[in-house]
Amino acid sequence: MPDQSAHWNAVYESKAPTSVSWYQAYPKASLKAIDLIGAQDQPFLDVGGGASDLAAVLLERGWRDLTVLDISDAALAVQAQRLGDRAQEVVRIAANITEWVPPRAYGIWHDRAVFHFLTNAADRAAYVAALRVGVRPDGHVILATFAPDGPETCSGLPVRRYSAEGLAQELGDAFTLLHHWREVHQTPGGAEQPFTWAVFQRR
Repeated sequence: MPDQSAHWNAVYESKAPTSVSWYQAYPKASLKAIDLIGAQDQPFLDVGGGASDLAAVLLERGWRDLTVLDISDAALAVQAQRLGDRAQEVVRIAANITEWVPPRAYGIWHDRAVFHFLTNAADRAAYVAALRVGVRPDGHVILATFAPDGPETCSGLPVRRYSAEGLAQELGDAFTLLHHWREVHQTPGGAEQPFTWAVFQRR
Protein backbone atom coordinates (compact mmCIF):
# COMPACT_ATOMS: atom_id res chain seq x y z
CA MET A 1 0.00 0.00 0.00
CA PRO A 2 1.15 3.61 -0.37
CA ASP A 3 3.18 4.84 2.57
CA GLN A 4 0.55 6.07 5.00
CA SER A 5 2.90 7.15 7.77
CA ALA A 6 2.02 10.81 7.18
CA HIS A 7 -1.68 10.05 7.59
CA TRP A 8 -1.21 8.21 10.88
CA ASN A 9 1.32 10.70 12.23
CA ALA A 10 -1.22 13.45 11.58
CA VAL A 11 -3.87 11.47 13.47
CA TYR A 12 -1.70 11.04 16.55
CA GLU A 13 -0.35 14.58 16.43
CA SER A 14 -3.82 16.15 16.18
CA LYS A 15 -5.87 13.94 18.53
CA ALA A 16 -5.48 12.73 22.07
CA PRO A 17 -4.70 8.99 22.11
CA THR A 18 -7.76 8.45 24.32
CA SER A 19 -10.10 10.06 21.78
CA VAL A 20 -9.41 7.93 18.69
CA SER A 21 -12.11 5.39 17.85
CA TRP A 22 -9.91 2.34 18.50
CA TYR A 23 -8.88 3.45 21.98
CA GLN A 24 -9.51 0.98 24.77
CA ALA A 25 -8.83 1.65 28.43
CA TYR A 26 -7.67 -1.93 28.99
CA PRO A 27 -6.65 -4.55 26.36
CA LYS A 28 -9.14 -7.14 27.60
CA ALA A 29 -9.65 -9.02 24.32
CA SER A 30 -5.91 -9.18 23.61
CA LEU A 31 -5.27 -10.64 27.05
CA LYS A 32 -8.09 -13.14 26.54
CA ALA A 33 -6.34 -14.37 23.39
CA ILE A 34 -2.97 -14.56 25.14
CA ASP A 35 -4.51 -16.50 28.03
CA LEU A 36 -6.18 -18.92 25.60
CA ILE A 37 -2.73 -19.64 24.18
CA GLY A 38 -1.42 -20.11 27.69
CA ALA A 39 1.67 -18.10 26.83
CA GLN A 40 4.06 -16.38 29.19
CA ASP A 41 7.10 -14.30 28.26
CA GLN A 42 7.46 -15.55 24.70
CA PRO A 43 9.03 -13.24 22.11
CA PHE A 44 6.05 -10.99 21.36
CA LEU A 45 5.41 -8.69 18.39
CA ASP A 46 2.58 -6.15 18.55
CA VAL A 47 1.82 -4.96 15.01
CA GLY A 48 0.23 -1.51 14.99
CA GLY A 49 0.54 -1.26 18.76
CA GLY A 50 2.20 2.14 18.87
CA ALA A 51 -0.22 3.89 21.21
CA SER A 52 -1.60 0.77 22.88
CA ASP A 53 -1.20 -0.05 26.57
CA LEU A 54 -0.76 -3.76 25.82
CA ALA A 55 3.02 -3.65 26.16
CA ALA A 56 2.72 -1.93 29.54
CA VAL A 57 0.31 -4.60 30.77
CA LEU A 58 2.56 -7.40 29.55
CA LEU A 59 5.55 -5.82 31.29
CA GLU A 60 3.53 -5.86 34.50
CA ARG A 61 2.81 -9.54 33.86
CA GLY A 62 6.52 -10.24 33.70
CA TRP A 63 7.15 -10.33 29.94
CA ARG A 64 10.64 -9.26 28.92
CA ASP A 65 10.86 -9.79 25.14
CA LEU A 66 8.45 -7.24 23.66
CA THR A 67 8.59 -5.56 20.25
CA VAL A 68 6.10 -2.99 18.97
CA LEU A 69 5.90 -2.16 15.27
CA ASP A 70 3.91 0.79 13.99
CA ILE A 71 3.82 2.84 10.80
CA SER A 72 3.60 6.03 12.89
CA ASP A 73 6.56 7.52 14.75
CA ALA A 74 4.08 9.70 16.63
CA ALA A 75 2.17 6.66 17.90
CA LEU A 76 5.39 5.02 19.08
CA ALA A 77 6.33 8.23 20.89
CA VAL A 78 2.99 8.14 22.72
CA GLN A 79 3.73 4.67 23.99
CA ALA A 80 7.28 5.53 25.05
CA GLN A 81 5.95 8.50 27.01
CA ARG A 82 3.36 6.34 28.74
CA LEU A 83 5.94 3.73 29.70
CA GLY A 84 8.26 6.33 31.19
CA ASP A 85 11.27 4.69 32.81
CA ARG A 86 10.27 1.32 31.37
CA ALA A 87 10.27 2.53 27.75
CA GLN A 88 13.74 1.08 27.20
CA GLU A 89 12.40 -2.40 27.99
CA VAL A 90 10.39 -2.43 24.75
CA VAL A 91 11.85 -2.55 21.23
CA ARG A 92 10.03 -0.06 18.98
CA ILE A 93 10.15 -0.28 15.18
CA ALA A 94 8.73 2.34 12.83
CA ALA A 95 7.87 0.50 9.61
CA ASN A 96 5.15 -0.28 7.09
CA ILE A 97 4.23 -3.91 7.75
CA THR A 98 3.85 -4.58 4.00
CA GLU A 99 7.48 -3.59 3.42
CA TRP A 100 9.06 -4.98 6.59
CA VAL A 101 11.14 -8.15 6.72
CA PRO A 102 11.17 -9.56 10.26
CA PRO A 103 14.75 -9.95 11.51
CA ARG A 104 13.70 -12.83 13.77
CA ALA A 105 10.82 -15.19 14.51
CA TYR A 106 8.41 -14.42 17.35
CA GLY A 107 6.38 -16.72 19.56
CA ILE A 108 3.29 -14.49 19.32
CA TRP A 109 2.33 -12.09 16.53
CA HIS A 110 -0.47 -9.78 17.70
CA ASP A 111 -2.41 -7.47 15.39
CA ARG A 112 -5.46 -5.56 16.57
CA ALA A 113 -6.91 -3.60 13.63
CA VAL A 114 -4.03 -3.34 11.14
CA PHE A 115 -4.78 -6.19 8.73
CA HIS A 116 -8.21 -4.86 7.85
CA PHE A 117 -6.63 -1.73 6.32
CA LEU A 118 -4.95 -3.88 3.65
CA THR A 119 -7.54 -3.56 0.89
CA ASN A 120 -5.07 -4.45 -1.87
CA ALA A 121 -4.37 -8.16 -2.49
CA ALA A 122 -0.65 -7.52 -3.02
CA ASP A 123 -0.41 -5.82 0.37
CA ARG A 124 -2.14 -8.74 2.05
CA ALA A 125 0.24 -11.15 0.34
CA ALA A 126 3.21 -9.10 1.59
CA TYR A 127 1.76 -9.17 5.11
CA VAL A 128 1.35 -12.95 5.03
CA ALA A 129 4.89 -13.32 3.68
CA ALA A 130 6.18 -11.33 6.67
CA LEU A 131 4.01 -13.48 8.93
CA ARG A 132 5.59 -16.68 7.61
CA VAL A 133 9.05 -15.31 8.37
CA GLY A 134 8.10 -13.66 11.65
CA VAL A 135 6.30 -16.50 13.44
CA ARG A 136 8.30 -19.46 14.65
CA PRO A 137 7.12 -23.07 14.23
CA ASP A 138 4.26 -23.74 16.66
CA GLY A 139 4.06 -19.99 17.34
CA HIS A 140 0.75 -18.16 17.46
CA VAL A 141 -0.97 -15.33 15.60
CA ILE A 142 -3.65 -13.15 17.18
CA LEU A 143 -5.67 -11.18 14.62
CA ALA A 144 -8.53 -8.76 15.22
CA THR A 145 -10.37 -7.07 12.35
CA PHE A 146 -13.74 -5.49 11.80
CA ALA A 147 -16.42 -8.16 11.58
CA PRO A 148 -18.58 -8.61 8.44
CA ASP A 149 -21.12 -6.17 9.91
CA GLY A 150 -18.47 -3.76 11.18
CA PRO A 151 -17.57 -0.31 9.82
CA GLU A 152 -16.58 0.04 6.17
CA THR A 153 -14.06 2.80 6.93
CA CYS A 154 -11.83 3.84 9.80
CA SER A 155 -9.96 7.11 10.25
CA GLY A 156 -11.04 8.13 6.76
CA LEU A 157 -9.59 5.00 5.12
CA PRO A 158 -11.44 2.03 3.59
CA VAL A 159 -11.17 -1.36 5.30
CA ARG A 160 -11.97 -5.00 4.57
CA ARG A 161 -14.22 -6.86 6.98
CA TYR A 162 -13.70 -10.50 7.94
CA SER A 163 -15.17 -13.56 9.52
CA ALA A 164 -12.77 -15.95 11.24
CA GLU A 165 -13.04 -18.25 8.24
CA GLY A 166 -12.18 -15.36 5.94
CA LEU A 167 -9.06 -14.62 7.96
CA ALA A 168 -8.08 -18.29 7.82
CA GLN A 169 -8.36 -18.15 4.03
CA GLU A 170 -6.10 -15.11 3.89
CA LEU A 171 -3.43 -16.69 6.11
CA GLY A 172 -3.38 -19.97 4.19
CA ASP A 173 -2.53 -23.55 5.05
CA ALA A 174 0.52 -22.70 7.14
CA PHE A 175 -1.72 -21.54 10.00
CA THR A 176 -4.43 -23.43 11.89
CA LEU A 177 -7.42 -21.58 13.35
CA LEU A 178 -7.67 -22.48 17.05
CA HIS A 179 -10.12 -19.98 18.55
CA HIS A 180 -12.36 -17.19 17.39
CA TRP A 181 -15.03 -14.93 18.84
CA ARG A 182 -16.94 -11.73 18.28
CA GLU A 183 -16.27 -8.60 20.29
CA VAL A 184 -18.25 -5.37 20.16
CA HIS A 185 -15.87 -2.50 20.83
CA GLN A 186 -17.36 0.72 22.16
CA THR A 187 -15.56 3.81 20.91
CA PRO A 188 -14.88 6.83 23.15
CA GLY A 189 -17.74 8.52 21.28
CA GLY A 190 -20.17 5.76 22.22
CA ALA A 191 -20.41 3.99 18.84
CA GLU A 192 -20.32 0.20 18.64
CA GLN A 193 -17.84 -1.56 16.35
CA PRO A 194 -18.14 -5.35 15.89
CA PHE A 195 -14.77 -7.11 15.69
CA THR A 196 -13.73 -10.62 14.73
CA TRP A 197 -10.97 -12.03 16.93
CA ALA A 198 -9.04 -15.12 15.86
CA VAL A 199 -6.11 -17.11 17.24
CA PHE A 200 -4.00 -19.21 14.87
CA GLN A 201 -1.05 -21.55 15.33
CA ARG A 202 1.80 -21.94 12.87
CA ARG A 203 1.95 -25.49 11.56
